[in-house]
Amino acid sequence: MSIVVIGLSHHSAPVELRERFAFEEAQVPAALQELRQSGIATEGVVLSTCNRVEIYAATTLAPEKAFVEMKKFLIVHHAYNGALGDEFYTFTEPHSLRHLFKVASGLDSMVIGETEIFGQLKRAYDLAFAHKHTGALLNKAFQRAFNVAKHIRTKTNIQRGSVSVMSAAVELAEKIFSSLAEHEVLVIGAGETSEKTARALQSRGVKKITVTNRSPERAAALAAELGGRAVPFENWPDEFEKIDIAISSTAASQHILDRARLEPLMKRRKHRPLLLIDIAVPRDIDPAVNAIDNVYLYNVDDLQSIADDYVKLRREEVARCEKIIAEKVAALLEAKKFSTTD
Repeated sequence: MSIVVIGLSHHSAPVELRERFAFEEAQVPAALQELRQSGIATEGVVLSTCNRVEIYAATTLAPEKAFVEMKKFLIVHHAYNGALGDEFYTFTEPHSLRHLFKVASGLDSMVIGETEIFGQLKRAYDLAFAHKHTGALLNKAFQRAFNVAKHIRTKTNIQRGSVSVMSAAVELAEKIFSSLAEHEVLVIGAGETSEKTARALQSRGVKKITVTNRSPERAAALAAELGGRAVPFENWPDEFEKIDIAISSTAASQHILDRARLEPLMKRRKHRPLLLIDIAVPRDIDPAVNAIDNVYLYNVDDLQSIADDYVKLRREEVARCEKIIAEKVAALLEAKKFSTTD
């Protein structure tokens, strides 16, 4: 008996096709029951997310025969009558186990190293287990996959670091200020990117957020969403005595903050460190302010560069993760071989 995988994902099929083969969670137990009663599989787990639909199965059939029947099962179950090319991929041992471990670890995801898929895979397994559609083979394989994913998360950098401008800004803030909970944020301009950046900071502990915008209504609305307060646009410089982080994203055609204006504000702040995040294009803040002591200015290109560096770091970590997975797969297959001969 061996473990096989059949599926389609963002690597092999567009969303228009993936959605045709997606399973609602309530459908999965009955589908697995049908799969097992047909004799195609003795054990099974269905993973269905926005990016992939996969069946993990333990089967006594020859892999080629199993794949033909599993593909037919998927087509009939979803009443699909369209054309198909090579969108479905198939894996036999040891590649099926390697694929499972990669999926669990976020190495097969659209964003390498993301952690959401771990929870989705865990729920898919728990559902199959609860309805008694798994057995010794899949139980051991999935438990080992979860352990490998946790090992990779703690022993490598694959799931660390920014992958967006907003998260890059958060990481900068955390490097400058050890704890964000005690620091205030000023949002100048209530656009979508500044809102997302403010929310990212809020998710890391920021409690006090002040919003200003040329449209008072928009400022008030965003402040309410963030649980903060709004101030008139002409009064935002007055906030610099209290805040430690400013996110600026206005539609101004020229700088709204330059060195001449910022220097007296820094004196009033007693030169406490100030992080300025300028995500406006054209830029809101004159680069010359970087010459002021304790002022840290980053524009959108700076943040994107930081985000790209982290993406590169994650890619470099993939080789380390692949090595760990290869070792764990070999160990699992060796254990399986001995348990079969006992």
